[in-house]
Amino acid sequence: MARSLRKVTSATNSCLFVRHLTSIRWKTVLSSIDHKSLSDRDYFQRVIGSDVPHKMCQIVSLQHFSISSQPETICWEGSCHAVLLRKLEIALKDHQLDEAWETFNDFKRLYGFPSHSLVSRLITELSYSSQSHWLQKACDLVNLILKEKSDLIHSDSLDKLSLSLSRGQMPIPASMILRLMLEKGNVPQMNVLRLIILHMVKTEIGTHLASNYLVQICDHFLLLSARKSNHAKLIRPDTMIFNLVLDACVTFGSSFKGQQIIELMPQVGVSADAHSITIIAQIHEMNGQRDDLKKFKGHIDQVPVQLVRHYRQFYDSLLSLHFKFTDIDGAARLVLDMCRIRDSPSIQKDRHHSPKTCLVPIGSYHLREGLKIQIVPELVQKDSVFKMVSKQELVLFSNGKYVLSNKALAKLIIAYKRDGRVGELSRLMLDLQKELDTLEREGFICDVINACIQVGWLETAHDILDDMELAGAPIGSSTYMSLLTAYYEGKMIREAKSLLKQMRKTGLMVDLPDELVMMTCLSDILDKNRMHTRASTSIGKSGLAECLVREITMQEKAIRPVVYEFNSSIYFFCKAKMIDDALRIYRRFQEMKIQPTVQTFINLAYGYSCLNMYREITILWGDIKRSMESGSLVVCRDFYEFLVLNFLRGGYFERVMEVINYMKDQNMYCDKWMYKSEFLKFHKDLYRNLKSSNTRTEAQSKRLEYVEAFRKWAGID
Repeated sequence: MARSLRKVTSATNSCLFVRHLTSIRWKTVLSSIDHKSLSDRDYFQRVIGSDVPHKMCQIVSLQHFSISSQPETICWEGSCHAVLLRKLEIALKDHQLDEAWETFNDFKRLYGFPSHSLVSRLITELSYSSQSHWLQKACDLVNLILKEKSDLIHSDSLDKLSLSLSRGQMPIPASMILRLMLEKGNVPQMNVLRLIILHMVKTEIGTHLASNYLVQICDHFLLLSARKSNHAKLIRPDTMIFNLVLDACVTFGSSFKGQQIIELMPQVGVSADAHSITIIAQIHEMNGQRDDLKKFKGHIDQVPVQLVRHYRQFYDSLLSLHFKFTDIDGAARLVLDMCRIRDSPSIQKDRHHSPKTCLVPIGSYHLREGLKIQIVPELVQKDSVFKMVSKQELVLFSNGKYVLSNKALAKLIIAYKRDGRVGELSRLMLDLQKELDTLEREGFICDVINACIQVGWLETAHDILDDMELAGAPIGSSTYMSLLTAYYEGKMIREAKSLLKQMRKTGLMVDLPDELVMMTCLSDILDKNRMHTRASTSIGKSGLAECLVREITMQEKAIRPVVYEFNSSIYFFCKAKMIDDALRIYRRFQEMKIQPTVQTFINLAYGYSCLNMYREITILWGDIKRSMESGSLVVCRDFYEFLVLNFLRGGYFERVMEVINYMKDQNMYCDKWMYKSEFLKFHKDLYRNLKSSNTRTEAQSKRLEYVEAFRKWAGID
């Protein structure tokens, strides 16, 4: 009998169930089972757990332990399979993630992956967790399943997981899931994708990944469209997704990436709504592309009155570009156009009419192969997750109309004074004064004169004062006294006497002798509380004066206007694929000893890339490095990435690793997935079987070294 029991025990220990389960719970249970407990069904079931089927207890009961020379062979494999599945189902139902994950791993070690439904339920449960380690486990599981048995996962589970990852501020694994789906030809439903992108673009790295993912979707859409696939329309991103990504590009300063995404909109047939236009305006401003932005103005000027508030940012960006190009006439015309918009009869439209669609060229009107973006200026999507926050620098919106900020007015004053065109400044002030309300009119020009006095521009202040007198515009006595006091303070006695005579002609200080007026002014100089009690209107005196001082300092450090002109010309020639003309402009930088900006190099590299002139980009990279080493150039992450992708296409792997090292030194995020995809697209089998000992030349050996370095860095097998 003892021999038979030893055989039974041996059979039990060699059972598949015992041999493979690593759970501590099962080990404890099995070690506690003795011969007596095997005969006690209640004890066995109490230790194992109520989830063990009744039949399993029967299997191990004494009725199966026959005392004979040929004992029965016990095998629990079928029961183990059922037990684990049952445990996994119960754990998922009770939301016990630890138990579910442990049971899943036990099952997978024994039998592989469970059914499609259980895998989807497990991924869904993990996705609902707010803890990052469970979300990461779900991501790792998906990656494993897609490599081994991709048909197990339904796209709905991946939608939920990618949304949870993005919501948990885990943009890198979220983008991995999205890209794995895209490799299978799937994209989340648009309403879900909007939410995923919304959460991803809250961080800078998330914005880089969302931008690159959007580019990949568009590339896949264009590929399917070329094949006339019906699936293409299902994956085309909508306007809202473009808006979310473009707005994030503005927030994090990725203007070059923003420009690339803008150009994708007409290629995939996505229209720009009112939100898109204001974001595009900011990107054009950041890139110095004034000509492109001016093409929108005619359409924006015609929007209904109720949308005037919405386009404040558009006019702000366009006015900023006029100042950067020192186009003071263009700035003045724009300012007057803005101030007259509310009264323009051309925009008094029926608000119930259907929005009009317009086409705006990207680049020159004369480009034969140029893109044209479709815009709908009157379309504002109200029920959306997109909330745009715009800056208010030059143009404000108050009481139903556009108003110039102190900063904008300061820029105008400085520009006109610099060009010696104070008379034209006065005429502009008079024109603007007519557009102001009655209360604002009384102090507007006086504020300008007083600000000039406060910064020491007494001659300019006096010239404006003379122009106002000739035009019959009323000027308060306090403004005259401020200028007169400033003359006495500066010991400009001759100018003071001239102004005093002028004042008496207007009926001021008629009964006071010159000596008494001078004593009054000198007393005011000693008195720190000068006559500034009059309430300021829309433009405060001290505020405007402070802006003048600040703008004078900033303009000394600003980029020279000629640089914007040159960059604009290079941009045009590169768009037209006239690279020789672009290079002639580039050489003028050197001739005039002007330092090119990062925008200069971006435009040239873009032009070369369009013509597949990758070798020329390596030569340009030499110029870029010299400018960086001299400390006169700072390269943005988007441009580094653009260089990496072009060097990969051209097969310049030494340059690839060089740029990647620059990015790593500056702690810039490298999108390995994108670089890896680009490599596999162009060089999948490059040097796959070549060893360094078999290279024919030193150049080939060196190239192999950098190819292997990139493969190792990117994780390419």
